[in-house]
Amino acid sequence: MSAEDKRAASPRDEEWPEAEKAEKLARGAALKWASGVFYCPEKLEGLGQYRSRETQRNSSIQSRLKSTVQSYLEGVSAGLEQLRSAAQEVQSVCQDLGAARWALLDSADRFQGLQQMRALMAEHVQLASVVQVLPQLFSVHEVFSHTLQLLRGQQLLEAHAELMMMEHLRDDILSQLHLRGLSDAQATVLSYFGGLQELNESLAKQLWDIVGSSLRLVCEDPVLFVTAVRIIEREEKIDDTLLLEATFLPPGRPKGWRQKFYHVLRETITGAHFHGTHADTEGPGLARHLAALQKAIVSELRVVKDLMVQCVPAHYNILSVCTATYHQALSGHLQDILREDLDKQALFLLLEWALRVYHSPEMMGHPDLLPEVDVSALGPLMSPELVDQTERKYVLKVKASVLEWMQRTLEVEFKEWFRDEEPETDHQGFFQSALPVIVMQMLNENIQVASLISDSLQQKVYNMALEELEAFLSRLREALVQCGKEHQKDRTVPKYYVSYLLAMLNNNLTLSSSVSSLHPDAACRELPTSLLAALDRTQKKACQLLLEELLLDLQPLCLQLPSRKWLAGSQLVSSMCEVIDKYAKDFSHVRKPIFTLLLTESELVVASQYLRALMQKKMVCKSEEERGQFCNRLLQDATQLRELFCGLGLDRSQQSLEAVFALRELIYLKDPALLSLEVLGFITKYPDVSDEHISTLLDLRGDVSKDVRHMVLEMMAQHPQVLPESYRPIFSTILVPAPELPFCLRKGKCA
Repeated sequence: MSAEDKRAASPRDEEWPEAEKAEKLARGAALKWASGVFYCPEKLEGLGQYRSRETQRNSSIQSRLKSTVQSYLEGVSAGLEQLRSAAQEVQSVCQDLGAARWALLDSADRFQGLQQMRALMAEHVQLASVVQVLPQLFSVHEVFSHTLQLLRGQQLLEAHAELMMMEHLRDDILSQLHLRGLSDAQATVLSYFGGLQELNESLAKQLWDIVGSSLRLVCEDPVLFVTAVRIIEREEKIDDTLLLEATFLPPGRPKGWRQKFYHVLRETITGAHFHGTHADTEGPGLARHLAALQKAIVSELRVVKDLMVQCVPAHYNILSVCTATYHQALSGHLQDILREDLDKQALFLLLEWALRVYHSPEMMGHPDLLPEVDVSALGPLMSPELVDQTERKYVLKVKASVLEWMQRTLEVEFKEWFRDEEPETDHQGFFQSALPVIVMQMLNENIQVASLISDSLQQKVYNMALEELEAFLSRLREALVQCGKEHQKDRTVPKYYVSYLLAMLNNNLTLSSSVSSLHPDAACRELPTSLLAALDRTQKKACQLLLEELLLDLQPLCLQLPSRKWLAGSQLVSSMCEVIDKYAKDFSHVRKPIFTLLLTESELVVASQYLRALMQKKMVCKSEEERGQFCNRLLQDATQLRELFCGLGLDRSQQSLEAVFALRELIYLKDPALLSLEVLGFITKYPDVSDEHISTLLDLRGDVSKDVRHMVLEMMAQHPQVLPESYRPIFSTILVPAPELPFCLRKGKCA
């Protein structure tokens, strides 16, 4: 390519780079094809054929391109011609519009005469309208009289038709006056049509009387009720039409008779059953009142569902309206009743009626009312707050009743303790009374009755029952203490004091085992710790009184220990065994866990009293022989007592008498120099022993010098003891008499 061709092609290449690229690709493809075809010399013979064929092909392509370009050019030419024609037509229209504008401007003065003609025409139309209504205006009062006669004859549809005609005439005149701004003339028109107000009131009164008797009329004469509904619907359509136009609202509109229909119907329902009637709040009277309400409401809702629904349009939703009215009226009525001071029977009736009966198949769930009547969407008859408040009132009433009943039961029980006969026994010979059965039956009955209402009420009554049982146990302990005081004054009263204490222990055990059955949830029988503590305190109080009685019988015998007479041989311990055996026979009338507890505590009392007697410093061994005799006596007594308790069923490992054997070893030790080691072993086994106890025991030996005593006490100070958690104290309950202080003056009479 020459330099001129390159310069000529340069602008085109810059403008059409894709064309240059396509041309290069085409040339490259042609060269590749030609080199492939004519690679062999023998193929060069067909060069002419290839050339002619390609020439024909190029000619065909060029002819198709020319025809295509020609068709495009013809289309462009036709479009340009159409644009030229449209421009000429637009110019022509603009000229015509200009001419019309100038023509209108020339004839504007002539239209002013037409304005006067238009005013005369409007006046003519008005006068023609007045002429047309003049006969009706002159007959207004006659129509009033006729309409009043129709109302008196209960021809309500005809009377309402004439009333609508008169109202339409009046409203049309008032509307015309309103549009012309003649407000002064409106008062004259209203005065002329003043009788309409009286007719409206008379018609409305009859309509509301009919609506008020609707439940009876749909059964006896539904035509009258349907007529009233039709009239109300006519008035509603007139109200809707006037409100939509919103240009002029005649006086007395909108009447809103449909809403008035609902209002009268609601007032009728509530007035018939809930207003002006004072419900008897006593149990039987309230039950009759609620039963009457239940019967009346179900009966009337049947009438509404089966008959009244057919007499009113569907959009009235009359069944839903009546159902909601009964529901709301009942809710308010129950609230009014609950404001009274009701007893527990009345409160129970109201809760049962509101939570159970109201939704049951006997009332709102009656088969004749379902499925159309559905009160589930209306909310609860009593709000959750009111239910909770009523339940609390009921629980308080039940609590007062339970308290009174338990107090009476306790008084009867207290009197029985002073009878001249033993308490009754069960089939196993255990002492008992009717107290736990009465108490549990009373509490269980109240809990079961509460379960008929709701789980929440049952839980409240259960909590109250446990609280009252705890309070009852406190009063029972006070009664036991009072009985114990009476017995201290005269041990023959009550005659069977021990037997009734044993019966109370069995009763307490019965309460402990049966109180868990009161829980509403069988899977959860856990009792509050305060109640368990109250049961435990009652058991301990009865055991304490029994042990005090045992102590009173043992003390006279223990006062004789130790003594020379006892040392020489006496029947003191045998007498103690007889007393213990007598009480053990009484203890056999209590159940095993209590029997074991009493036996254990009795053994501790015996051991404590025996050790206390030894600590009273009544005797000091004067010689080694006497000390040996003293230790032998201790061994005999402790062995006899231990064998007695073993025979009664108390294992040696559970006995506190082992302390007597250990004490005997301490006194029997022959070498006082070894006392420190012996005392160390003693305080290790009995860590609650004090310095005073050891000093008293050393005094009892009679052969301990001051140096040895000092060494022993110093050793105890160097080895302080800590009481283990499982240790059962024995020495800490024993008081040692204070030593006599030396007196510096001679004994003699005061001057």
